[in-house]
Amino acid sequence: MTSKIAVICGSFHEQEIGQMLSWAKEEAEKHSLELLEEVWVPGSMEVPLALERSMSLADVDGAICLGIIEKGETKHGLAMGQAVIKTILELQLKHNKPIGLGIIGPGAESRHILPRLEPHARAAVSAVAKML
Repeated sequence: MTSKIAVICGSFHEQEIGQMLSWAKEEAEKHSLELLEEVWVPGSMEVPLALERSMSLADVDGAICLGIIEKGETKHGLAMGQAVIKTILELQLKHNKPIGLGIIGPGAESRHILPRLEPHARAAVSAVAKML
C-alpha cells in the first residue's frame, strides 16, 4: 500500500518551488510514496493552515512543505519563519503524521537559495519516508 503525502507549496518564489517540486516527485518515486495534488499558498506564512487542513484528512499519511523565507532588511522574516517552523512541528505532533520541512531559510540570501533547492526538496521527502 502506497503512502499518500500532501504537498504544500509557497508560491512567492513560484519558479524555484516548481523546481523543488520536480525533485520532490523524483524522490517520492524512489520511496514508493504518492504525492497528492499540490496545494499552492501565497507564501510560507500560509503553509501551516494548509498543512492543518491536509493533515486532518484520513487518507493523508504525511506531508511535505516547500518554500523560501529570504533575509529581509528587518527581522520580520526571521520572526515569521520561526513561528511557521514551530507550528509545523506542533502539527506533526498533533496529527502524529510526519511533515518534511523543505523550507529554505529563514534568513536565506539570494546566493543561498539555488544550491539548496534540490537538497531541501529531497530531504523533505526522505524524512517523511523514514518516519512512516
